[in-house]
Amino acid sequence: MSRRGFLKLSGITAFTAGGLMFLTACGPAAQGTSDSSSSSSSKSSKKTVLGDGKKMRVGMEAAYAPYNWQTTTKTEYTIPIENVDGAYADGYDVQFAKIVAKALDMEPVAVKMSFSGLIDALNNGQIDVIIAGMSATAKRKQSVDFSTPYFVGGFGLLVKKGSKYANATSLKDFSGAAVLGQKDTLLDTVIDEIPNVNHLTPVDSVPNQLSQLNQGTCDAITYNTENTNGFLKANPDLVAIQFEKGKGFKETVPANVGLKKGQKAILAKINKAIKAVDQDTRTKMFDACVERQPS
Repeated sequence: MSRRGFLKLSGITAFTAGGLMFLTACGPAAQGTSDSSSSSSSKSSKKTVLGDGKKMRVGMEAAYAPYNWQTTTKTEYTIPIENVDGAYADGYDVQFAKIVAKALDMEPVAVKMSFSGLIDALNNGQIDVIIAGMSATAKRKQSVDFSTPYFVGGFGLLVKKGSKYANATSLKDFSGAAVLGQKDTLLDTVIDEIPNVNHLTPVDSVPNQLSQLNQGTCDAITYNTENTNGFLKANPDLVAIQFEKGKGFKETVPANVGLKKGQKAILAKINKAIKAVDQDTRTKMFDACVERQPS
């Protein structure tokens, strides 16, 4: 999402991170450079309170498992979705939202919206942070400050069983293929690594990618490889392409927290909280989300 290595299911049933218990994968221009803007930026950089200082509004799709998804069941893993009655958000992004909120002494709530609207919503004050599997691309950095990555994954391709591409082993094998990605994400831009590809107009969500593939309107879709098991479990008629070493996508998928520009003190706290979670804990956390994601 990245947008978003490979992680192996661990079978761990419980662990803690940052005091939390888990059970066991284009907005407005940057601020100006006038004297008044510099003064404002200097003041905001010293600000240590995010939003109202109590409720941390987290922008996400709530439709991109195992990073984030919507559920009607409240558990120790979920946070409420503020703009959807009776709904909660779960997933890897949500677990890190809890960790970040704890570091800021705030209560996290999700705000559900399209991925393409997240940056505008952040800069317009509708949300306080983006924790949605978003990657810190050069273009996005013009409008948003980003944390250190809280996850790094890879890209792959999914095709239907029986497809003429099912036994492909390199991106070159997809020359001429119609490949579909997700709008405004690396799942779309990474397609251009395929030589002579028929790069289709992207759709607005991963579920829509899957729907188009199942309907036969494309030959392949891009996906995040850390969730290979989850995708195949939920879609048994699909095949994940096994690329030979060095013949797949070169682009990686970091996930970063997005924050409105000029809040350096808050960003430092967020980075400290993320860095405090070791890789083993992150892996177990992700695996647990893969295990409980909806099928």
